[in-house]
Amino acid sequence: MTEEHQNELTAKVPLEATTASGAKILPLPGLIAIALYMLVLAAVVSFGVVGGHYPPLLLLLAPLFVTASFGLLRMFRWAWALTLSAVFLLMTYNLWIFFEQQQAPGAVQGLLNLVFFFYLVRAQVRSRLR
Repeated sequence: MTEEHQNELTAKVPLEATTASGAKILPLPGLIAIALYMLVLAAVVSFGVVGGHYPPLLLLLAPLFVTASFGLLRMFRWAWALTLSAVFLLMTYNLWIFFEQQQAPGAVQGLLNLVFFFYLVRAQVRSRLR
């Protein structure tokens, strides 16, 4: 296959999110903060499993958190859905910890996840995803 023919077969997909006019779309500051939060969660889970504080099964969540984080920075809709489900499940779990076991950190993290959930479901955030 010649180089000229090979160039004809490659798809030209832009790496950055752009509008129809070609202007680059930057992620919202809230999405950047939530993506960093997902990376911190992945690190906490990984170190918790290595340190013996969490069961090894939770190590399956760390790659999902990292994937959601980088996908959210690229503004993919599937990453938004993955992040939204992770934030909702973490919110539910942490608020359950607070109400059942009366542990204050559960309330703090549960409310933080609730704020992230409400931010992610805003129409302005969803409209910027691709």
